[in-house]
Amino acid sequence: MRGAWLRAAVVVLRKELTDALRDRRTLLTVLLSAVAVGPLALVLISTLVSDLERHAEAREVWVSGVEHAPTLVNFFARQTWVLREAPADHEQALRDNRLGDAVLVVAPGFEAALARGEAPAVEVVASSGNPRAEAGAARLARLIAAFNQEQATLRLAVRGVSPAVLEAVHVERRDVADAARRAAQFTAMLPFFVLMAVLYGTLSAALDTAAGERERGSLEPLLMNPVPPLALVLGKWAAVTAVGAGVAVASAASFLPAQWLLASDTLAALFHYGAAEAAAFVALLLPLAGAAAALLMAVAIRSRSVKEAQAGATVLVLALSLLPLLTMFGQRGEQPWHLWLPGLAHSVLMARVLRGDAIGVADLLPSLAVCATLAALALAAVARTLRGGAALR
Repeated sequence: MRGAWLRAAVVVLRKELTDALRDRRTLLTVLLSAVAVGPLALVLISTLVSDLERHAEAREVWVSGVEHAPTLVNFFARQTWVLREAPADHEQALRDNRLGDAVLVVAPGFEAALARGEAPAVEVVASSGNPRAEAGAARLARLIAAFNQEQATLRLAVRGVSPAVLEAVHVERRDVADAARRAAQFTAMLPFFVLMAVLYGTLSAALDTAAGERERGSLEPLLMNPVPPLALVLGKWAAVTAVGAGVAVASAASFLPAQWLLASDTLAALFHYGAAEAAAFVALLLPLAGAAAALLMAVAIRSRSVKEAQAGATVLVLALSLLPLLTMFGQRGEQPWHLWLPGLAHSVLMARVLRGDAIGVADLLPSLAVCATLAALALAAVARTLRGGAALR
C-alpha cells in the first residue's frame, strides 16, 4: 500500500515537472527576470564605480578665476593635479548633468588677502542632483583643507612656532576587518538577489500547479484518479520545490561568470565568490524553497484563477523578501531571533558564508525547524482542501 502511494506521488511529480518544462516561455521569463537581474545589477554597479575611479585617477580640478590665486595653482601643481578652466555656464551645466565635476570658484583679491594673513573665501560649486559632481565636491574640499593646513604650517614656522601645537591629539586609524569581511561589504547584495530569484521562481510554478490547473479545468479529472490527496499534493509540492531549487542553482551560479565582466579592478579584487560559496547558498536555500512552495500552493489552491492567486501570493513573497532588510536598517547587527524568521535567517546565514564565518548546527536548526513546520502545515491544508472538494467549488 505504501509502495503504491509513493509511486502515485512520483507519477504526479513527473507530470508536474513535464508541464513546467513544457512551458518554455514562462520558464525563460523566470530565468531572465530572476537569474539575470542580479549579475546585471552587479555589472552596472561595477561600471559606475569604474567611472568614479577614472575620474579620481584623472586628478583634474575645474577652476573659475584661477588667475587670481597663483599660490593655490602652485599647490595644485605640486600635488600633481591638473587645472581645467571651467565653462562660463558651469552652474547650468552642473544642473543639467553635463559637467561631472565640482567647480572651484576663486574671487578677485584672493592672493592679496592671503598675503595679508587673512582667510580669503573660495566657493566649491556642485549640485546635489548630480552624483558625480557631488562626489568631486568632497574630493575638492579635502584638497582645500590640505592647502589650509600647509598655509597654517608655513605661518607658524615663520613665527618660530612648532606646527605640532595644531594637533592636541594624534589620531591613528586601524582597520580590524580581515580581507573576507571587507570583501563582504561589496558582495552583500548577492544573498538578496539569490533569495528573490528563488521566491519568484517558486511563485510561478506554485501558481500554475494549483490555481492554473483549476482555471484550465484539469484539476477535477486529476482528482478522479485513484490517488490519495496527500500523495497528489506531495507530488505537486516536490515538483514546485524542484523548480525553486533549479532557480537557486542557476541564480547562485550566475554570479560566477559575472565576475569576468566587472569593470572595476578594485571591486574585482574584493569579489571573493566561488563554487564553494555558490554551493553553500543552494544548500541553505533548499529548505526555504520547500516552505515557500507549500505556502504558495496553500494560497493558490483557494483561488479560482491565476490572477486571483497572484494577489495573495505576491503579499507573501513580498513579506519574505523584505525581512532581510531588518539587518540593513538595524543598528545592533545580527540578533539570535533573526535565525527564526524565514528569509531573514537565510540572508543572515548567506552573509556569514561570504564573510567566511563558521556555521554550526545550532545556527541551522531554527530555520530548518520553521521551514519544515510551515511546509507541513501548508501541505496539510492543501490536502484537506482537495479532500473536501473545496478546490472545485
